[in-house]
Amino acid sequence: METIGFIGGGRVTGIILQAFENKNFKPERITVCDPNLATLQKLAERFQDIKTESELTSLTVESDVLILAVHPPVLMETLSKIKPLLKQGTILVSLAPKITISKMNSVLNGFCSIARLNPSATAIINQGINPVTFSDEMTKESKEQLLQILKILGKVPVVAESKIEAYAVINAMGSTYLWFQLQHLKEMALEYGMDEQEATEVISDMTKSTIDTLFKSGLTPMEVFDLVPVKPLAEHEDTIRSFYTSKLNAIYEKIKP
Repeated sequence: METIGFIGGGRVTGIILQAFENKNFKPERITVCDPNLATLQKLAERFQDIKTESELTSLTVESDVLILAVHPPVLMETLSKIKPLLKQGTILVSLAPKITISKMNSVLNGFCSIARLNPSATAIINQGINPVTFSDEMTKESKEQLLQILKILGKVPVVAESKIEAYAVINAMGSTYLWFQLQHLKEMALEYGMDEQEATEVISDMTKSTIDTLFKSGLTPMEVFDLVPVKPLAEHEDTIRSFYTSKLNAIYEKIKP
């Protein structure tokens, strides 16, 4: 059984731990290190089998899989802190955008087993799309070991490192572009007289069939757009597209290496 350590106890750590719990995945030990005692207390109350620590020790760092759930500005500093404690057999997984494997390796002086993972919030229900990329030096056995764990979160496409930030903008952040709109549609459905179950089912089914029609019908995008003659938001579509273009391009430029 693996031991798994997290450095950083924020949202993404909570999402991954919930995915583990949903599938009753119980490794030999899970340790979370975070300097914020309130954060650790909330996690310990929610996930009673984990161990927590507020200062880095070998308990966390010497895990079989060590997940760095910290923001890019502190990642390099974190790597310097864990370097003396790392064991060669550990699989190191960074969740941070922007910082490449090569840059991490420059601090760790040739440490072999490094992966970068871009987890999505929908992993909380084990339906995430969580792209991963591996260092060239990582062994096949280590890759397979890590993939078996990550598949608990949902789909795990193995991608080129150059695509990680694109996945972050399109996939990891993508739900936020839709959640508030779908929730507002549900609220309007309730106002129009649907009950809770009807509203939830019709919006869920509509969303799935909308996606399938656009990407699987064999029609061109313009042919799909022309299937419905009444478009209540037509006059605002260019404005909405401009929001996507300006906001997403800005965040992509900010997080790309």
